[in-house]
Amino acid sequence: MNTISKIIQEMGVVPVVVLNDAKDAKPLAQALCEGGLPCADVTFRTEAAEESIRLMTECYPDMFVGAGTVLTTEQVDRAVNAGAKFIVSPGFDPEIVDYCLEKNIPIYPGCITPSEVAQAVKRGLEVVKFFPAEQFGGVSTIKALAAPYVGVKFMPTGGVNAKNLDSYLSCDKIVACGGSWMVKGDLVAEGKFDEIKSLVEEAVELVAKIRGK
Repeated sequence: MNTISKIIQEMGVVPVVVLNDAKDAKPLAQALCEGGLPCADVTFRTEAAEESIRLMTECYPDMFVGAGTVLTTEQVDRAVNAGAKFIVSPGFDPEIVDYCLEKNIPIYPGCITPSEVAQAVKRGLEVVKFFPAEQFGGVSTIKALAAPYVGVKFMPTGGVNAKNLDSYLSCDKIVACGGSWMVKGDLVAEGKFDEIKSLVEEAVELVAKIRGK
């Protein structure tokens, strides 16, 4: 696995962040870092995403900030120029994947079928996103996909929370889970960053407990 994948695996959970206002980027980054998860998948669903990534990486240069829900190569460029260290896409888009690989940008495309995993393997990818995880069978589907594709590991996102995290991280084919339960939109909008920090700390403790550390 590449360096970013190893760091993500060590963390166990990647906070999936939706920011509607870039002013929330710095205090959120501070809450994540102080809570023990210096990592974020900032989704490109909002106008504030690009500036939020820029602010996070400028204020916390050691933080592993990536861009999620990336749907075009133009968004790849904007995200990377803003400081994103990795790209995540909801599905397997060959154009985006090939573009990132050509530029040596870590890419985690969504794969939920054997055909999509096969395309990832063909391109040398070792870690892919599995989205939406719960709706497509969760751990049992991941285990079934991993059986013929022994060199591939998964990062499930979608419906993952504190209650089912154990079932996911207990599977050795899963490097980490993407989740938004620690960084819910209403908490961000209301400026409850201390509460977010506490939820992040709980997530870190849960990961350590599951992994027996």
